[in-house]
Amino acid sequence: MIKPNRLHVADDNFDQQLQTLLAWESVSDNDVSTVVDDIILQIRQQGDTALVKLTNTFDRRDVTDAAELEIPAERLQAAFDRLPEPMSKALVEAAARIKRFHQRQVSDSWRYSEADGTMLGQQVTPLDRCGLYVPGGKAAYPSSVLMNAIPAVVAGVGELIMVVPAPDGELNDLVLAAASVAGVDRVFTIGGAQAIAALAYGTALVPAVDKIVGPGNIYVATAKRAVFGKVGIDMIAGPSEICVVCDGLTDPDWIAADLFSQAEHDEQAQAILISDNAVFIESVIDAMDRLLASMPRAEIIEQSIRERGCFIQVENEQQTVDLINRIAPEHLELSVADPESLLPRIRHAGAIFMGRYSAEALGDYCAGPNHVLPTSGTARFSSPLGVYDFQKRSSIVSCSAEGAAALGQVASVLARGEGLEAHAVSAEARIPR
Repeated sequence: MIKPNRLHVADDNFDQQLQTLLAWESVSDNDVSTVVDDIILQIRQQGDTALVKLTNTFDRRDVTDAAELEIPAERLQAAFDRLPEPMSKALVEAAARIKRFHQRQVSDSWRYSEADGTMLGQQVTPLDRCGLYVPGGKAAYPSSVLMNAIPAVVAGVGELIMVVPAPDGELNDLVLAAASVAGVDRVFTIGGAQAIAALAYGTALVPAVDKIVGPGNIYVATAKRAVFGKVGIDMIAGPSEICVVCDGLTDPDWIAADLFSQAEHDEQAQAILISDNAVFIESVIDAMDRLLASMPRAEIIEQSIRERGCFIQVENEQQTVDLINRIAPEHLELSVADPESLLPRIRHAGAIFMGRYSAEALGDYCAGPNHVLPTSGTARFSSPLGVYDFQKRSSIVSCSAEGAAALGQVASVLARGEGLEAHAVSAEARIPR
């Protein structure tokens, strides 16, 4: 029987209870960090030799030559060709929708001229090479391939390198097919911290990249944090989250399924329901009890709901809005009659699903917006993965003689105020005597 944590905003200890349920410490500990640091050092010092050794050890492989770790492009296409037609069509349709959405995010260079002829602006260019980490083995996450690769391709990234572990030599056709559809350039069957290190520092086989994106386990996340600074990373993601706001008029079975859709990811995932209708909350719990038995991942769902699930009863709309902004959820469903009335007051959420028919699961696969979203309250200061994560901006300054003289006078005063004489002299050099 499903037993979510039950809270009411009027409870004396509500704030503390909520804070305890929301708390989630980041991925690593000293033991994991020690292992990861050693793996990174091995890759930096031994290159492909270490990559082969670590891959054989952790993925139970029998690779003798590093070249065996690369999957040829024709094998990716063959994987797509083997898919059942409904699956290949769904993959292509999802890719098209994701591409169409992200094409609207492309930033263009711009410039303007001042009256004295000085020109200022910004030049936008794509990253040269990016790495995409994809979980592998029996797991199949083609959606992760599409969501991470397509924005990079749309941005114009020069080369996209994908790494995917193949434990016991096992690879998933759906993942390989997604790489083909998304436009990935090269694919290597490596995983774990060793894959992150290879992408960050490069080996004879794996080219070094400028940025690494994509989800992974505790060792992958710890390695991404360790190499940040050498390369860019997308984020350090926490467990999946969903927050559903409902006025009590949506089918309880729909809401139960929506909450389960994130709870089934893992035991630390978090599903939250906010409603002012106590009877409806009970109806959702009843619906969850009925639905649970049909779920293949029932044990994971039940533990997730029991340990981190939270059903909150509020008294008015403002309390709802305040809670949303406090939680800053990864996924927010506004399953209410007029979601537009709430939207202007919502400041913190990774993705917002508007209305009763907008199930979060649609966003995970094919709606169009990216499903790589800030978790654990980080929506307060970060955004979904997008084209802008694969573009960088350079400022442009082109001074006329008149502009250099005028700016030089301002700059020299400020430079001397900071005690930087050479700066002042450089600025004054263009001022006519």
